[in-house]
Amino acid sequence: MDDINNHFEFKRTVFVTVGTTSFDSLVRTVDSDQVKEALLEKGYTHLVIQMGRGSYIPKKSSGEDGSLVVDYFTFSSSIADYLRSASLVISHAGSGSIFETLRIAKPLIVVVNEDLMDNHQSELAEELAERKHLYCARPQTLCEVIKSLNLDIIVPYEPGDANPVAKLINKHLGFPAD
Repeated sequence: MDDINNHFEFKRTVFVTVGTTSFDSLVRTVDSDQVKEALLEKGYTHLVIQMGRGSYIPKKSSGEDGSLVVDYFTFSSSIADYLRSASLVISHAGSGSIFETLRIAKPLIVVVNEDLMDNHQSELAEELAERKHLYCARPQTLCEVIKSLNLDIIVPYEPGDANPVAKLINKHLGFPAD
């Protein structure tokens, strides 16, 4: 029995997602030695990167040399299983990815793509970071954010209740109250 316990590896996975877009600067950043070392220092063991339409190909690693185990893929019909099994999620600033991750209460670092014009996504990410629901970074600040990561200060996200608004709209439109 002791031999089995000695071979058991505690797996802590970081899942990175760029959604359906191309966000090579994020993929390149998480593939850097500095970010991988920062993740190792925080106790993470595996890095899975969903790279979307990007052209930058990360380096796979088996982790045999004590480094992170690294794997990647382009698309999946559903990333829900990846999100659920992650210990930490690093995501682009798409609202769908943000709220799906917050809904399942996973620690989240949102990385804003500054190459997008009229980037309204940064406003959402920065507001949720201000409320301490997540951390917000840029590709060039991601390593420092990981090094300063303190998951104890994260405030769980509680979705709002849309029923009062729906009832008000229905009343205004003359629909009967339920």
